[in-house]
Amino acid sequence: MSQWEGIEEFVAVADSESFTKAAEVLDTSVAQISRKLSALEARLGVKLVHRTTRRVSVTDVGVGYAEHCRMLLDGLAEAEREVTETHSLPIGRLRITAPTTYGESVIAPLLMKFVALYPQLELDLQLSNDRLDLIADKFDIAIRIGNLPDSTLIAKKLSERQQYVCASPSYIAEHGDVVHPSQLNERDCLLSSSSTWRFLENNKKLNLTMRGSFRCNSGNVLTEAAMQGRGVVQLPDFYVASHLASSRLIELLPDYRCEREPIWALYPQNRHLSPKVKMAIEFLSAKLAQGTLPAN
Repeated sequence: MSQWEGIEEFVAVADSESFTKAAEVLDTSVAQISRKLSALEARLGVKLVHRTTRRVSVTDVGVGYAEHCRMLLDGLAEAEREVTETHSLPIGRLRITAPTTYGESVIAPLLMKFVALYPQLELDLQLSNDRLDLIADKFDIAIRIGNLPDSTLIAKKLSERQQYVCASPSYIAEHGDVVHPSQLNERDCLLSSSSTWRFLENNKKLNLTMRGSFRCNSGNVLTEAAMQGRGVVQLPDFYVASHLASSRLIELLPDYRCEREPIWALYPQNRHLSPKVKMAIEFLSAKLAQGTLPAN
């Protein structure tokens, strides 16, 4: 038995704590995963995982062995990338995660243009508002919005987004303009999952709790409700920029806009960044820099 045999299967099981998920990751059968892992345990003479009908857990010995195995696999992958991908076009599967709505409206259209340029590239885009684990879920890139927690991941700033408070011309004509955020308490606000709206007053953060008769966790629905004159909304530019440009929505309180939020591309630390990851990040950065939004 080769010293490498069963290692990839063991690491996949250790990462996912599931034979089924490990088989999905490696595109093989559960039976094959089980055979390879059992053979590895027999060769080593130790138990690496505990198996029950309900769950799989890594033994104390297995935890330490898995750390060493991950480094070996990372080193092998690094060596293969340097041999096959240096000075080459992007090839293979590019796995990216992004927030749901921003991913649908901005990232997905750009990535479809990117992969169209490279026929040997396969895109796997997972949209979720949960912060998925890049390492455990084997993502190449994660798109994140806002401030980042401390991490060993590499972060490259792609762009920024701006929140706008706006309403339809008909709503403003009926209810009047507002000159200070506190006056929004006298308006019907269209709310998302959070009732807190953010502003800047004299360069200081001002967070206010809003009230309204309409709440929805979809920015597209809130945008449509605002255009129908249902109330005032605060939403990021990618929802409302085109409607502000066409005057279907009118910005309120431009002097109190909150600070812009950064948009990041995160990726694991690697000595050699593969062409598919490097070029995808460069493409997104360049295209997002060309975006046209309402002027400050």
